[in-house]
Amino acid sequence: QYPWEVLVADNGSRDNTVAIATRFRDRIERLHIVDASARRGAAYARNTGAKAAAGETLLFCDADDVMGEDYIEAMGRALETYDFVACRYDFRKLNTSWLAAARGLSAEGQTEGLAGGYCHPTLPYAGAGGLGIKKSVHDAVNGFDMTLGAMAGQEDTDYCIRVQLAGTPLVFVPDAVMHVRFRETVAGVFR
Repeated sequence: QYPWEVLVADNGSRDNTVAIATRFRDRIERLHIVDASARRGAAYARNTGAKAAAGETLLFCDADDVMGEDYIEAMGRALETYDFVACRYDFRKLNTSWLAAARGLSAEGQTEGLAGGYCHPTLPYAGAGGLGIKKSVHDAVNGFDMTLGAMAGQEDTDYCIRVQLAGTPLVFVPDAVMHVRFRETVAGVFR
């Protein structure tokens, strides 16, 4: 029996996400597929999954990324001490080097700490797909902002800043590695 549960918040996928997740039901006892299709967007999907979660801590990840070895353990240990944490991102494993360069990023990924200076002069931020947070802290800021329609993809930066402005610092967890996959098409890179 696992001390954690897995929630797949399906935001109206048109691929085999639900079918693939369903195949793991016999291997993951506490696997729940949550219908998060009432409203499009990552913010809604993350909030719907968080609301359905039974645990006191949340780890967010994206369907196209891959957790590094011992990711859950490292993030779990960090959340025993801190209320809001972010992993280290690796861009090499799942991408060709030109994809990182097209995004203005180092091919090695984020190795030294959290990014900062974007939307706030001093507070760091991280992508939502590598965040861990106490559920009570998530709820206290009303989760991810679903009204940022024109700023789609920036709900994670906004979330990090709002949580910190509410008094909870964001702590970097270098031992937890998330391998991030970038979109490979020109339209995907632009998006």
